[in-house]
Amino acid sequence: MLRLTWVQPEDLIGHELRQAAQDGRDPSAIAARWRAAGGCEAPTRAGSSAQPASSSLRLLAEDLLDELSGLPSPLADEEPTELDRIKALCPDWPAPGREAVSPARLEAAWLGRAAGCLLGKPVEKLPLTGIRLLAQAAGNWPPTTYFTARGLPEDLTATYPWNRRSAPTSLAENIDGMPEDDDLNYPLLGLLLLQRHGRTFTTADVARVWLDELPAGRTFTAERLAYRNLLTGLEPPHTAHHRNPFREWIGALIRADVHGWTNAGDPAAAAEQAHRDATLTHTANGVYAAMFAAAVIATAATGTHDVHACLRTGLAVVPPGSRLAEAVRHGVHLAETHADFDTVVDALHTRHSPTHHWVHAVPNTALIAAALTHADGDFTGSVSRAVSGGWDTDSNGATAGSVAGLLAGSPAALPEHWTAPLKNRLATSVGDFDGTGFDTLAHLTHREATRP
Repeated sequence: MLRLTWVQPEDLIGHELRQAAQDGRDPSAIAARWRAAGGCEAPTRAGSSAQPASSSLRLLAEDLLDELSGLPSPLADEEPTELDRIKALCPDWPAPGREAVSPARLEAAWLGRAAGCLLGKPVEKLPLTGIRLLAQAAGNWPPTTYFTARGLPEDLTATYPWNRRSAPTSLAENIDGMPEDDDLNYPLLGLLLLQRHGRTFTTADVARVWLDELPAGRTFTAERLAYRNLLTGLEPPHTAHHRNPFREWIGALIRADVHGWTNAGDPAAAAEQAHRDATLTHTANGVYAAMFAAAVIATAATGTHDVHACLRTGLAVVPPGSRLAEAVRHGVHLAETHADFDTVVDALHTRHSPTHHWVHAVPNTALIAAALTHADGDFTGSVSRAVSGGWDTDSNGATAGSVAGLLAGSPAALPEHWTAPLKNRLATSVGDFDGTGFDTLAHLTHREATRP
């Protein structure tokens, strides 16, 4: 039986009920109707439930999704999606001013993103306890190199099995170049977007590039639903809203790097580009996460700011009263307060795990900021902390690695045990990039960064 993930109405309704509670809508009456009809909770970690719903229950799920979308949110004024309203809420919006960035620094960013992603791939979807036990059993806690299955007790790996799709290519003993991952596919799509449409691209241009170059099966969560919405004739920004309970998850954040890499010293421009990209699929905090990451990366790309200044600049493009801004401030405060990063992680999980899915942008962005702060921008420390914190391990490792790679400044400044297994090539189904080297990608990115 084919159970397509992240699109079945009966699987979406539980996520939308949770999203409604998070943004201040009252979903209790709709939730009661769903449960009285025999509806299930959203799958905890998988993208679909084990069995399909009946046709009547599926139709009810579609109706209830539409009803939920009509409930007003009391947070709408504090958490707008429109760019002009976002800027109006940000008193410290950065001034424009682009600076130069070298191909070497961009290559370090690409390599850092790949290495951080690769570190997190085999433990994606595992609970925090499992990640800790697997690394401790291998003598690699906190992780300072790639995960391995060598020498681990069978009962431990049976209790906490590696990510089945990633382990064959991402455990230390199996790595042979950078395997395909959406955390690298999206920067490639961003590069294609700039090559074809330049800095003035529109959200519709993002959609066109996706339809031309991105296989639907390589999309997940909000991106998959937006893709489906495009194919049914909806246009942006409606593609982000329609029956899309994942619109505040992490997908837009992982698309932000290219916008920062190509706007060194201009975090405002980076954030505005990230906004146009993100609103194809996301709203509110999902968009803010992308803008935050783009601004942090644009600031780091100059090589003249420490990680703490970069994070402060990132917050300058996020509405200060939003849930994302509050979560990032809390993550940074925890990192500044506690010497043991496990204590930081436990506090973040205590606050966010009971109410947020493991792919939601709010807790994951807070974790990335905490990891970078606690590691003081050091490369190994940053990717290690980001992945050791659980949740969306490969995406968090990728973003932390991108920032820390920029701060390191060149490929030679990155530890060889992270970069050598990548063999200067990545696998992808996007465009003609399969097998491309990171040095080539850096030069292509530099060309876009220096385009008028």
